[in-house]
Amino acid sequence: MGNVSLAAAESQKPAASAATETAQTSVPEVPKFSPTMPTANFIPESDALPNPGTFEDLFKKVKEILPNPLEGCKMVINKGISNHFQVSHSLALSSFGASSYHFGATYVGGTQISPTEAFPVMLGDIDTTGSLNAQIIHQLADRIRGKFVVQTQQTQWGVYQAEVEYKGPSYTGVVTLANVNPLEETGIVVAHYLQSVTKRLSLGAELLYHYGQGSQATIISGAAKYATDNWSAAGTLGPTSCHLAYHHKGREIEFGVEFESNFRAQETAVTLGYQIELPQGVLFKGMVDSNWTVCGTLEKKLQPIPFTFTLSALLNQKKDQSRFGFGLMLG
Repeated sequence: MGNVSLAAAESQKPAASAATETAQTSVPEVPKFSPTMPTANFIPESDALPNPGTFEDLFKKVKEILPNPLEGCKMVINKGISNHFQVSHSLALSSFGASSYHFGATYVGGTQISPTEAFPVMLGDIDTTGSLNAQIIHQLADRIRGKFVVQTQQTQWGVYQAEVEYKGPSYTGVVTLANVNPLEETGIVVAHYLQSVTKRLSLGAELLYHYGQGSQATIISGAAKYATDNWSAAGTLGPTSCHLAYHHKGREIEFGVEFESNFRAQETAVTLGYQIELPQGVLFKGMVDSNWTVCGTLEKKLQPIPFTFTLSALLNQKKDQSRFGFGLMLG
């Protein structure tokens, strides 16, 4: 179940945009010094620059501590069929939105490249309306990883994209093709490049090219990330948007601040989130933003039974809205 549990966690990320998050590739170790190696080209392992990760990792730590609010009742059951295969059932009942049922499956192959990674990975889920969300991830070569994502809305194609990721010792390059249709001459091409400048500082760029309906547009954005053992700061800046984030991990509390601005829509939002690990396996996540939304979730692991119980509350005084819910996950 070890491989399946890792892939199941990755399946919670939806593939709804062209720049879908990609999985991590382990970086080979720098060769140790030996008397037969030429000293002129030898780089001590302590001086080697680390791999900076991908663009999707820039704001990952802040996103992970933000609460995921529930409305109504949600139950998730994960069942392991074997060490490589797992199925899940998810039922959501809501008085405001539509109720839904999802059936999911995850397969993890036997090619183990690290203690936490095995390939190929195939995962997906389907709901009662026939909408499908599926992903295939495979290690094509030592440093090359491929990913294919498909999303449908009932009988219509929503998103279909292919992604290739190359991880060098101190840099990462990703190319994504999304909704490319040669017949209608439409599609999106996204290229990411991130380079470690020092052990703590990484710089990169994003190129987005969109064409279709007789028009085309190219957007180039810059990115930077500075990380230490306890805190990190990251940001992207382009002609249409600005995205900044700060994350700090203390001894008992973990918090992050996120700033997002859309120049075209003239919208700006600031979000503050934090996470506290309480005694007896209790995890609390809270969030407040500039739109006057306050949200909090409380998760409690019920040992020795593999249950996780969640309470959620969301309040927006300005819009006179309140949402409450609870969830139960087995497995």
